[in-house]
Amino acid sequence: MPEQSASNHAVERLLQAWRGEVQARALYTILADRMSDPHRAELIRAIAAAEGSHRQRIEARLRELGQPLPDPSTVKLSLAQRLQARLAPVEMVMARMEAAEEVEIQDRYKRSTGDSETDAVLAAIRADEQGHSRSLDTMQAAHRSEEPPASGPQGHLDRILGRETWHRTGSGWISGAIYGANDGLAAVFGIVAGVSGATGGSSLVLTAGLFGAIASGLSMATGAFLAVRSEGEVTAANVARERQEIIENPEEEKEEVSLFYQLKGIDKETSDRLAEQLAHDPDALLKVHAPDELGETDTAGRPVQSAIAAGVSTFLGAMVPVIPFFFIRGPIAVISAAAVSLIAHFLVGAAKSLFTLRTWWSAGLEMTLAGVIVGGITYGFGLVLKVG
Repeated sequence: MPEQSASNHAVERLLQAWRGEVQARALYTILADRMSDPHRAELIRAIAAAEGSHRQRIEARLRELGQPLPDPSTVKLSLAQRLQARLAPVEMVMARMEAAEEVEIQDRYKRSTGDSETDAVLAAIRADEQGHSRSLDTMQAAHRSEEPPASGPQGHLDRILGRETWHRTGSGWISGAIYGANDGLAAVFGIVAGVSGATGGSSLVLTAGLFGAIASGLSMATGAFLAVRSEGEVTAANVARERQEIIENPEEEKEEVSLFYQLKGIDKETSDRLAEQLAHDPDALLKVHAPDELGETDTAGRPVQSAIAAGVSTFLGAMVPVIPFFFIRGPIAVISAAAVSLIAHFLVGAAKSLFTLRTWWSAGLEMTLAGVIVGGITYGFGLVLKVG
């Protein structure tokens, strides 16, 4: 490769790497602020600081090549990236960060630029990134049941908890807002399309769509209420079972408490002493230990909150295809309803990507395609079963 060409390629790769480091540091910083475990948060902040160090190495090499340094303020996280980092489940964000580190290791920092000094800089950064990937993988391991058991306190604790499978029978609830809007929109769009095909867009569409929206909202609200109340009952049963475990197996429960404290960074001697002190008061031991082992144990009020969120969001989503029929009738109303419904399908799909970590446009297009299929099929049946 000619010298000038190699230099240009090296600069291009350095600028790509520089941009990636700036974005990675911003993402790690957001993620660290969300971490409830201070030790994990500190590790993530250390990785974020390392990304800043990598940027400095890249900038030093750019200076050596006589290149002007870019302004970090020109590198912005997209709205989707910021929302995912702040709202998506931490474990899923961690998985994506780990995957991004692997791409850098195997591609961005591995391929030769044709410039030996630039390659040396990128190779050094690659070695650091491999360490980051291992750190992220270690943090993720606790969430992967198929992984080999960890060593030390975590491994010992996992083996104890592995014998107490009863507290894994409950299932968490997901906020019904976006998913309720999704269900309401899809269901009532099908009703509106079908009745439109059967009646040519008459006033019957408004009647059917309106009552379909009301029924969907009420159905989703009652379903969410019962589901979350059932979860609360399971949680209460798990707490009662944990209380019984404390009574029947006090030594093992003390060991669990000690191990949880050790995982939080407290030395073994102090952890054992704290566990021993708590063991004198079973209620205090339960109050301290249950949230660590079972997660959140206070679900008071949530069935109502969940029912309201699911019911209202479902009703609002379901009303989207109905709105045009409040003002117009006939083919124009049918076309208008289809247009606003498919736009709403795309927006709801894009919103769901905040929680699934899929790209917003692919999730939006997938949802739109589902709307086209549902609307097309039901409209076709309406034409076949045409009324009047």
